[in-house]
Amino acid sequence: MDTRDSSRLNGATLLVGVCGGIAAYKCAGIVSALRQAGADVHVIMTESATRFVTPLTFQALSNNDVHTDMFAAGSTWDIAHIGLVRRSDMALLLNATANTLAKLAHGIADNLLTTAILATRRPVVIAPAMNTAMLEAAPTQANIAALQARGMEFVEPGAGFLACGEIGSGRLADEDDIVAAVQRVLARSRQLAGRRVVVTAGPTREFADPARFLSNPSSGRMGYALAAEAAARGAQVTLISGPTELRPPAGVEFVGVTSAREMHNAVLEHLPGVALFIGAAAVADFRPELVAAHKVKKDEADATLRLTRNPDIIADVAAARPPGCFIVGFAAESEDIEKHAREKLERKHLDLIVANRIGGNGSAFGASDAEAVLLWSSGGRKPLARAPKAALAGAILDHVDALRSGH
Repeated sequence: MDTRDSSRLNGATLLVGVCGGIAAYKCAGIVSALRQAGADVHVIMTESATRFVTPLTFQALSNNDVHTDMFAAGSTWDIAHIGLVRRSDMALLLNATANTLAKLAHGIADNLLTTAILATRRPVVIAPAMNTAMLEAAPTQANIAALQARGMEFVEPGAGFLACGEIGSGRLADEDDIVAAVQRVLARSRQLAGRRVVVTAGPTREFADPARFLSNPSSGRMGYALAAEAAARGAQVTLISGPTELRPPAGVEFVGVTSAREMHNAVLEHLPGVALFIGAAAVADFRPELVAAHKVKKDEADATLRLTRNPDIIADVAAARPPGCFIVGFAAESEDIEKHAREKLERKHLDLIVANRIGGNGSAFGASDAEAVLLWSSGGRKPLARAPKAALAGAILDHVDALRSGH
């Protein structure tokens, strides 16, 4: 596919970083291809990159000023590392070196490029290029995994003859592959533009007295990852969360609750006009029938704790479904996972359910990664391999989009 003839990038503003490596010369063709595809391209070069290719080359190809100095005067954009990212729709990091990947993975911002990438809330695509041994080194692989876990997308390097004289993996990916990745990620970032999304996350707590409550080990990571991913795809997101230790994603409306009844009320309050509802919270099915006003002492405690059912949030969402609303539920099961999940899918009239295993090794509760099976009507099934929850969130929303569009 010749991506240079495409107009799918019309109106897009791209922030392109160029690192210091011999592959910098290939980046010139990529910048040209992005511009021919209709993008407004703004290039940041590291100081090392300017030793391989002059800024004038990228200025001529992009028809924009090239930025190299965070403290340069007279820039047409305001404070460089903020102004650059505010105007961009996404960032593309080309010929990413082991050094730059390490800096980004560990939050080091000592030049304009790393500062801009760390400051952006837009999607980031990274195309590495380096010596095979450097690419395969354990620290580099760990840094790549850390950045992927944060939602950054990588274009795999190619294999072949390298500038160092070795043959192996580490060549900058082909121009068409990189431009296609930009087109794909940019399209994805606009997938939910203008739509309202509500996500529930975390556990709920059902107090028996001021010191004791019923709850579960949910960390909330999956729901928070889904909220962040939906926001990255252009949605107006409301995250309704039980108690967690997580920081709410940037750009998301956050509603904190404690009990299942509080979550139920918050969900119904925010439901009108919602295009996508994702019930990722681990909501307590039961609560104590009576709540003591004061801490119950051990010698006063009744051995029997009477429970009563909590409202079924996702069933009530399905019953009050706004026009066109797509509903995703979760099923955390310890046995007969798919059987129980499919029963829940059908009983509660959901459009899609995400089935997770809990208990024992590989439990989804409390973990930073997980595996899952997606189930939908007419026997639809798609397994998702174990991956960071940020990656799972992307896969889930990709499938939601496919089901909604009938693909």
